[in-house]
Amino acid sequence: MRRWLLPTLFLAGLIAVWQIAATTGVIADALNLEPYLVPSPSEVATSLWDSRSLLAENAWVTLQEMLFGLCIGLIVGVSFAVAMHLSSGVREATYPLLVISQTIPIVVIAPILVLWLGYGIWPKLVVVALICFFPVAVNTLDGLRSVDRETTKMMRTLDASRGQILWRVEAPGALPYFFSGARIAATIAPIGAVFGEWVGADSGLGHLILQDNAQLETARVFAATAVLSAIALSLFGLLALAERRIVTWR
Repeated sequence: MRRWLLPTLFLAGLIAVWQIAATTGVIADALNLEPYLVPSPSEVATSLWDSRSLLAENAWVTLQEMLFGLCIGLIVGVSFAVAMHLSSGVREATYPLLVISQTIPIVVIAPILVLWLGYGIWPKLVVVALICFFPVAVNTLDGLRSVDRETTKMMRTLDASRGQILWRVEAPGALPYFFSGARIAATIAPIGAVFGEWVGADSGLGHLILQDNAQLETARVFAATAVLSAIALSLFGLLALAERRIVTWR
């Protein structure tokens, strides 16, 4: 209760201040905007309820893109981490490229992927996977390399193979690091999905936000953003729960 009470009270306070500032026109006057461009939390909640069917339909599309893209990112990230851990040559050759890949803005990559892969779901999956795999790969590699050397030496004296050391010692030790990277990936997955939908899509929350922004449906833009945030928080919570169930020794 103590852990949740303070953030909840702080969030409630922010919403109350936002409600008062939007209702009285303080925000609109400060930004020199029309009042309808600055919706209050109550207007966002009304839009959330009135457009619930439309938001749910588009949220399902975005959720699929996030889930499948996140799964691809997790698999590729762990595979890269294991390969770099087992081979110093692979690590020296690929780790710099791994870092360089994150310096390229995703808004540059997304249009190229749409040209190559079309307007279906695949460009969105690749964009989400590209965003998600880096924190997973880096954190998992750090976890694999942080295992106590004395433990691995003991396993070698017991005539354990390289695969047995990886499976019985290094992989369990790296699990907390993997879940840390996975939670980060879950919170940034909506960024990839939205960018992919902005470049080319006919459905999804990103597509809906783009349309509503052009039509000055500001309240529904905030409502769609709230749904995106709720999806990311749910994925984060599920991964945290999975970590508790799996990493029982921590």
